[in-house]
Amino acid sequence: MSHLFEPLQQRSVDFRNRLVVSPMCQYSARDGMPDDWHLVHLGSRAAGGAGAVIAEATAIAPEGRISPEDTGIWNDAQGDAWSRIAGFIEQQGAVAGIQLAHAGRKASTYAPWRGRGAVTPSDGGWTPVAPTALAFDAHYAQPQALDRSGIARIIEEFAMAARRSLAAGFRLLEVHAAHGYLLHQFLSPLSNRREDDYGGSFQNRIRLLLEVLDAARNEWPADLPLWVRISATDWAEGGWDIEQSIALSRLLAGHGVDLVDVSSGGLVPDVMIPVEPGYQVPFAARIRREAGIATGAVGLITNAAQAEALVAKGDADMVLLARELLRDPYFPQRAAKQLGAELPVPVQYQRAW
Repeated sequence: MSHLFEPLQQRSVDFRNRLVVSPMCQYSARDGMPDDWHLVHLGSRAAGGAGAVIAEATAIAPEGRISPEDTGIWNDAQGDAWSRIAGFIEQQGAVAGIQLAHAGRKASTYAPWRGRGAVTPSDGGWTPVAPTALAFDAHYAQPQALDRSGIARIIEEFAMAARRSLAAGFRLLEVHAAHGYLLHQFLSPLSNRREDDYGGSFQNRIRLLLEVLDAARNEWPADLPLWVRISATDWAEGGWDIEQSIALSRLLAGHGVDLVDVSSGGLVPDVMIPVEPGYQVPFAARIRREAGIATGAVGLITNAAQAEALVAKGDADMVLLARELLRDPYFPQRAAKQLGAELPVPVQYQRAW
């Protein structure tokens, strides 16, 4: 039997297989509202057989968007718009998930196909916030350092976003603490130069993430899974690294986390990353083994045999695919055929399979 197509239960949620649609920004929303593009994009991948479909990095506040075209869930109207999408995903047999995010100093930037760098307030942008007033690079705006009231507001915004996500019908919640966005900025000493309780020591730098997770879990039912995405390393000297990631991951179960979604990088520009197929899988394997928590593997996983092997070896519990699923929404169906597994097909498509 294929390990990749074994079901997995977390709390009350049953995942039909170990393939997950990774959150992928579409830069296609207006005023944070998901629309028909998001319904078709996410819905087609649910119909394609994924075990779970996680909506893109969804901003908890307007200033938390990466670009002005990002989706959000900071008001009830956005939550209502998401409900149609979450409902369709669930109808196709996949678990509907959403990733809650705040971009921090990497906010107010152009969609990739529109250009690079900061969108100015005169063009519809805004002043970003961050742990410290350090810009990502010369093309990004200098952020405003958060004060204590600003930090408290962000914790509350994550909590309210979790509440709206539940009301919208999502059954999987992921908190985004990777790729150089706000929570990652607090984790890394390269971007966090604070001298208060949220900076300096390891315990202080992880404080905000743990407080966000506690606030989100307080709104998220005990019978539904909570995941967190981290960058296992900054790939930069003096930054966040795998040893700190393992130490953090050992604490996460105590804060209601069920799985660590293990990516890397994104905090600082111009780093050398040894990109090759499965290059981030060893991080997921170490965290799973040394921290005793379930992990998800991501990064240049592009074929069925590769995904099957990493689950079979115990390197990760779930496999998150991004660009491969942009190329082929029906990758899970093709993988099931190759691995000799059974995967239900929508009745409308059965004659093709």
